[in-house]
Amino acid sequence: MSAKTEKFQPTPELSDLLKRSGSAQREVALAANAEFAKALELPLRQGILNGDVLDGIFEPIRLDQSATPEFPLDFLAPGTEKDFVAYTIPNHGYIPERHVEGDYVMVPTYDVGASIDYLLKYARDGRWDVVGRAMEVLEASFVKKMNDDGWHTLLAAGVDRNIVVYDSDANASQFTKRLVSLMKTVMRRNGGGNSTSNNRGMLTDLYVSPEAMEDIRNWGIDQVDEITRREIYTAADGTLNRVFSVNLHDLDELGVGQQYQLFYTSTLGASMPGSDTEIVVGLDLRKNDSFVMPIRQEVQIFEDETLHRQKRAGFYGWAELGFAVLDNRRVLIGSL
Repeated sequence: MSAKTEKFQPTPELSDLLKRSGSAQREVALAANAEFAKALELPLRQGILNGDVLDGIFEPIRLDQSATPEFPLDFLAPGTEKDFVAYTIPNHGYIPERHVEGDYVMVPTYDVGASIDYLLKYARDGRWDVVGRAMEVLEASFVKKMNDDGWHTLLAAGVDRNIVVYDSDANASQFTKRLVSLMKTVMRRNGGGNSTSNNRGMLTDLYVSPEAMEDIRNWGIDQVDEITRREIYTAADGTLNRVFSVNLHDLDELGVGQQYQLFYTSTLGASMPGSDTEIVVGLDLRKNDSFVMPIRQEVQIFEDETLHRQKRAGFYGWAELGFAVLDNRRVLIGSL
């Protein structure tokens, strides 16, 4: 299984079930596959939904089938509902859109599905290494889709603010500590509230490309003192994880020509200031009051009965969920 479910080990009963699912006798194989699908459902569900979804940004909220995915804004900041701008994904494959209805937000949920199959001989021979890898791919399909939808919602919410913070004194494409400082100030000034507000905006986490993170290793004495430079050189991962009490995270999807950068410029049509080439994304994650992921149906796994004639076994599954940024002031875009 994946890193989230790597501790999951097949029991002797599960291994026997796997072998029976590869039987040449159709009735035996189909019955075993049905049981096998249900046995795999729980570890797959744990790996997909019960971990740190989107690195702990979005809060999973499990809903009953009859429950309405409605989120009131008055409990966040009574009397300021008009100041909130929310973003949701209306359906599978759609661009996130502004979605505010009075003093509450209705978050649409949609189906996410994936499938995988393998030769029956691997099941017959008890090749858990092959089947386990297939389950990793199935899990990764769900996780990839959820990560993309969540980050697309975050980026759309950030673009709507029409605020891009950049360090005008920095060299082209250079990540500087001054940029972090500027983003902290802008988040505070434009996050709502005042000096006495309990829920005012504050930059807590910054998401950057691996290249931007590598810039930290090259910070000279004009950026940091020698003691800090030594800490960078001796750090376990070779770089700092916090600057000015802001947590730093590197994402492969951020950076020049990368997926989320292209979504920002091409799909959302946002422009970059001056000669800047990539974005950084700042979030306020102090409270789980803005980034929500309502789940109407957790992942369900089923066996594919139509593959037996092809000497294959397969599984497919789906979930129903949605993503929303209830207050886009919790998102801030920077550039370098």
